[in-house]
Amino acid sequence: MAERTAAPRGSYAKGIAKREEILQSALEVIAREGYRGASVKVIADSVGLSQAGLLHYFDSKEELFVEILRKRDAVDVATYSHEATDSGAGDIRDGFIEVMKHNAEVPGLVQLYARLSVEATDPSHPAHDYFLTRSRGLREGVADAAADNPTLDGVTQHLDPETFARILQAVADGLQLQWLLEPDIDMADIIEQLLGALASAGSKNS
Repeated sequence: MAERTAAPRGSYAKGIAKREEILQSALEVIAREGYRGASVKVIADSVGLSQAGLLHYFDSKEELFVEILRKRDAVDVATYSHEATDSGAGDIRDGFIEVMKHNAEVPGLVQLYARLSVEATDPSHPAHDYFLTRSRGLREGVADAAADNPTLDGVTQHLDPETFARILQAVADGLQLQWLLEPDIDMADIIEQLLGALASAGSKNS
């Protein structure tokens, strides 16, 4: 019995590993080639698979791109979550700004995010649940951090943390669209100025 179960278990582990390899390679391809240049064929070639072989690991092309965004989120969390930890659990400024700086270095991934976020407004789109869940999680994290951040006490006296989180999310998403049209925009600097202005105005009015 042990020999019969070992093979499927090993096969499953290899499948998971290959899927991770595909997603990691896809991030690099899209960052390098841009969204338009990162076709399924190009991604498949990067990991030594045919297009059919690559899609064996995903239900569809759409699911592949959704999982690429999930992988990007996981990498960003692993890379930039230390900013909040080092500065204090309630400090949202450094981590948020670092992510925006990084996004400016990977326009292909920003293009992918922007395109799918619009398409995902259709409830039947494969990315719909991903964007709903991601947005809720982001707002909850920002709201919790804002509520715990002494520098934003004045702001949260006038805006509840959920509203503040929605505003910050809307500004970040809108800035990315503007940046795709006008790449000379400094997204991170604008976010930094906004957070600084809100903190300053809030403290004066508190």
